[in-house]
Amino acid sequence: MTSSVSFRITRTAEDLAQTITALSQRLVKIEQRQEVMELQLRQQFKDANNVPDDELATLDGIETLLRETRELLESTDLNGFDATTHDQNDEQQHSEAA
Repeated sequence: MTSSVSFRITRTAEDLAQTITALSQRLVKIEQRQEVMELQLRQQFKDANNVPDDELATLDGIETLLRETRELLESTDLNGFDATTHDQNDEQQHSEAA
């Protein structure tokens, strides 16, 4: 009976060793895949943040135009300029001239 128990313990220990080996190999593969994915993610992030100089210049120009347009709109609002009133005055002047 002692040899039977000893055999079972040995067999169980061997099974555990094989399981640990298999798990270790899987863990190594998973870690390698993780490293590859992290490198890809870093590269994509780097590419996304790397905007060419000509595009930056274009965007700066657009930003300037938007700012100037807003300033013009604000100044016309401050001067009490109303486009509908202006259009109505034009229509009245044209009808009076006719």
